[in-house]
Order: sequence, then structure tokens, then C-alpha cells
Amino acid sequence: MQLSEYAQYDAVGLGQLVARGEVSPQELAETALRACAAVNPHINAVIETWQPELADAAAALERGSPLAGVPFLIKDVGVAMAGRKIEFGSRLAQGFTAAADSILMRRFRQAGLATLGRTTTPEFAWSGTTESALCGPTRNPWNAARGAGGSSGGAAAAVAAGIVPIAHATDAAGSIRIPAAASGVFGLKPTRGRVSNGPILDEAIHGLAAQLGVSRSVRDSAALLDAARGADGGQPFSIAEPAGSYFAQVGAEPGRLRIGVMAQAWGGQRTAAAVLERLAEATRLCESLGHIVEEAALPLGCSWDAFVHASSVLWAANIAVWIDDMAAATGRQIDLSTLEQQTLAVYRTGHGMRGVEIVRALDLRNAVTRSVAAFFTRYDLLLTPTLPELAPPIGSYAADTASMDGHQWTAHVMGGSPFTPAFNAAGVPAMSVPLFQDAASALPVGMQFVAPAGREDRLFRLAGQLERSLPWADRKPAIWAGRDPRAEPACRHDDNRI
Repeated sequence: MQLSEYAQYDAVGLGQLVARGEVSPQELAETALRACAAVNPHINAVIETWQPELADAAAALERGSPLAGVPFLIKDVGVAMAGRKIEFGSRLAQGFTAAADSILMRRFRQAGLATLGRTTTPEFAWSGTTESALCGPTRNPWNAARGAGGSSGGAAAAVAAGIVPIAHATDAAGSIRIPAAASGVFGLKPTRGRVSNGPILDEAIHGLAAQLGVSRSVRDSAALLDAARGADGGQPFSIAEPAGSYFAQVGAEPGRLRIGVMAQAWGGQRTAAAVLERLAEATRLCESLGHIVEEAALPLGCSWDAFVHASSVLWAANIAVWIDDMAAATGRQIDLSTLEQQTLAVYRTGHGMRGVEIVRALDLRNAVTRSVAAFFTRYDLLLTPTLPELAPPIGSYAADTASMDGHQWTAHVMGGSPFTPAFNAAGVPAMSVPLFQDAASALPVGMQFVAPAGREDRLFRLAGQLERSLPWADRKPAIWAGRDPRAEPACRHDDNRI
């Protein structure tokens, strides 16, 4: 298969080729590795590749999985694959290998996804850009001088550049939606409890974190959620299963929805004029589709500063434990030789935390959850920009942050993406839809839609309608595997860095 042909398909489209016998999973894997070799040196999205195990694809094909044999990448945090490295974007964990599959990895295998490598993440996933000391900066395929977003920046850049059509991603404060918006792909964060974080992780940052992926099309994410969803025994959060498949929702009409629009986020960060222009366009598009769209305010349930502090308490306490455990596993020291300045600051803040602060933070999480739920008694959906600004230049995100403590770093991260983290606290589903590009820079501009808890179906129906009305599949970034005609050798495998 030629790269120009391969890169035109979404994941479901490739799965259909496999199901019809027009291409084999092995050929797709080889083509994906060639795509990686062609573009990854320019974007630094993939840390490591390997020859995928394809027995799972054959079994999944017999079961009718729409993703059987589709090339796939996993993020370097959140999901564990037995015998493969998981380094959390950190020198502290360099070379650490997972002993067993996580629950989610088992489900990826059952779906028949051909996992062939790992994508980049900032250190311990706590940044809005993917620029780590371990791997260096991940660059935006639309403009290599810009960042790809974080913390699933490697996943989003790899999908946008055509290496794979779909990739695993995690989201504890916006880490699916932020890079989806910055890199021009689709990303949905599911409801708390919809996808298992187990068995090693329990509540995953006290319920803030969710997992799924980023994709080229809406139907790809729906198919991935069908494969990934469902609680496992002992899971602390769970939610009722949907009556049918999410895949079927993509083609269904959403009905007439009442959509509240919020142009400015909490905390005083003003939305850039270029983004506001696209938000107005999104409003007009939704109105043209028959929806009721009106300006709305969503009370946070507390002040922005209190919310950021509570989030910092939960993040810092969890990261401190992860770092202690990883230092014990690797025998390495916890200092600036193994951790970045900001991560070390968060670690120290976490170790200074008192139990009563965590209880207070959880009380505030409850207040936010209930305030968001009250909003959805009046509206079916909320529409906001995913990000208040366009993707920032490489190297600018952490400028002048060296003296920050852990709380200040959290305020910096959340200030850069203020529309996303409240919905992690509330545990509700939210998606970033790649509807627009900025006229001046051609950089992507994503729009965030948020639904009540458990209503991913509503999001998929609207997303499918938006995709049909304003298709984005034909938009290609400057760095794109389908544009490179060279027959490059496959990416180096296993321990070799690309």
C-alpha cells in the first residue's frame, strides 16, 4: 500500500479494507511504520516502535471488530502493555517496563488494534504542551515552530500527520481535548467511570483522569469507545452502559438541542479575537442545523482560584506518590538529574500536603460537579472554544516558570487551558471538534462541546452532524505522511529512538 493511499483512510476505513481481504494487518503495519519514518523526524511524536502482535487482529476480525488490524499507538502514560516500556515522559522512569497489561490494554487487544509504538507526553503528563527533557519537543504538523498541545501531544501530532488514524490518549485536565484542538483532530473525553483506569490505578487523580483517544474522524472515536468502555471488578467509579453502540450514534440525527455558549472562561484569561471569530461561526453553524443556541453562564460553584488550588492539591499529592514509587522501582534519586524543574516543584508541594487539604479539595470537586449538573437541567449541551488561543510557539510555554512552586505551576497550566479542567472535576463527557482553521496562520481551531454525565451518545450525534455539514477530512497539515512519496525504510524498532 502506498503512503498516499494509506493516509487517506480513517481507522474504520482501514478496518473495512482488512475485513474485505483487500489488505492484510501486516501490510498496514508495515505501511504505518513507513509513514512514521517519513514524518516523525519532523514532529517527534513517536518515541519507540515495534513489530505489532497480529494474532489479536485475526481473532477480533472473526468477531467483527471494526478496528481489527488497524495500526495504533499508545501514550507513554496511563496504559500499560506487558513487556513494553512506559516511561511517563521522565528520565526518572527511563527504561521502566510494564509487567502486565492494564485493563484498557486488554480491551485494545480484544478490538484487534495493531499496537506498534508509544507516543510522547510531557513529564508525568502535567503540562499543556508536550516538551520533555527526556524526548524533546513534539512539533505541530501544521507548523513545526508551534507546539502540538499536551499532554497527549504525541498522539494528536501522530494522527494529524497520518502516521496512524487513531491513537490512545488520556485526559485529567484537558489532555485529550487540548492537543486535539491544537493539532486539528477529533478528541472525546468520556464520562468518569466509562473506561477503566485499572488495575494499578484506582481513582486516577481522585477521579479527574479519563482515557480514550484522538482520531481523524468521529466514527473512529465512537468505535474506540465501544471497544474500551465498561467497568471492571473493583473499579471505584462506574456508570450504566448505553443501550446500543456509540458507533451507531454517529449517523443518527441529534434532534433539536438547546446549546449554551460560553465565550470567556473562568479566571480572567481572555479569548483571542481569532478564536472568538470561529466561535461565532460555530454558533451560526449550530443554528443553521436547527439548534437553539444562546449565550449562557456556567457557575463554577466556587472561585477560579479556589478551584485551581484544589486541583493542585489533588494533582500534587498523586504525582508525589507516583514519583516515590518510580524512584523505588528504578533506584534513581529524586532531583534535577531525573526530574524537570516544574515536576520537582509539584513533587515537593505534594509531600507538604496535609490530609485535611485533600478532603477540602474533594469537597470542592463535589461543588463543581453539582454546579455543572445544575447547568444541564437548563441546556442539552455547552459550547466553548477548546482553547482561548492558538497553539503557542515551541519553547514559550514554560518560559519564566523556573521559580514557580507546585501550586503556581498548576495555575500556569490551567490558565493556559481554562475551558477544559472543570469538566474533569465534574466527570462529564466533553469533546473537541476540529471545525476550523485560523485564516491568518492556518492553525487549527477546535470547539469544545460538553454534555451531561453519561451522554456521550448526544455528543457523538452532534459531532456526526457537524462532520457531515462541515467536513474536515480533506484538510491536510504541512507535515503529512500522504504527501511524501518516498519509500522510506520502516522506523527503527524496540530500544531505538526515532
